[in-house]
Amino acid sequence: MTAALNIAGDATPLPLVPPQLVTTQPLLRMEGIRRRFGEVEALGGVDAAVYPGEVLGIVGESGSGKSSLLRMMNLEDTPDAGSYHLAIPDHAGRNLFDLDRYQRRMLCARRIGIVYQNPHLGLLMGNSSSGNVAERLLIAGERSFATLRDKARAALDASEFPLPRMDAPPAQLSGGMQQRVQLAKAIALEPTLLLLDEPTTGLDVSVQALVLDTLKRLQQERRITMVLVSHDLGVIRTMADRVMVMRRGLVVEQGLVDQVFQDPQHPYTQQLVHAKL
Repeated sequence: MTAALNIAGDATPLPLVPPQLVTTQPLLRMEGIRRRFGEVEALGGVDAAVYPGEVLGIVGESGSGKSSLLRMMNLEDTPDAGSYHLAIPDHAGRNLFDLDRYQRRMLCARRIGIVYQNPHLGLLMGNSSSGNVAERLLIAGERSFATLRDKARAALDASEFPLPRMDAPPAQLSGGMQQRVQLAKAIALEPTLLLLDEPTTGLDVSVQALVLDTLKRLQQERRITMVLVSHDLGVIRTMADRVMVMRRGLVVEQGLVDQVFQDPQHPYTQQLVHAKL
């Protein structure tokens, strides 16, 4: 042990105190997620963790399992094996896959928001845009028309949707505006977790940039924890703090975005990165 002067000035060895590390418990934790569809193993034992206030990006080719994992996070599917925990009141320590259908619906309405690649999956295309947002509030128990209207307006405004068109149905809107309605619906109740499944796919480059700017602003202002699935490494680089690379139902590499993209270790990640250069 290295000698050091104590308070009295003696050269008596002082105990070496290890540094105290500040640790944060993950908000979301998944362990051993397996899912098979017939002969196809969509997820082969995936572990994932997402920390409060961060954006986790998930990348991989079609069929890699990234969207299947996101559906698990939204409790739309149940794995063949594995556990899912969220560090939220009333559910801490509980495997969410054990919840019944009603419990899942209420948890997702109040705590988990999602924006789908295809707006038809998340919206009633013939209802008004404000009505689509209000639907989420109704599921969560809100019954006052004035409150529904006010909260829908506030959520649409936060997603930078043009309020004069809030009563227009999504079927009459552009793809970018439809995604903003989905986003407003997802954030209307200040979710603990926001899931984004290829939210900019199919949009023009300029519209894509506007949607990403809105997401970035919301994340910074509200510190919403996000999981973003995308095949576009540019989108992941813009939005995410950490990235998971998936291939054939497995996580082959993960780490900080800059670390993984600048110095990829797995051959598949190297292939993805070099294909974008």
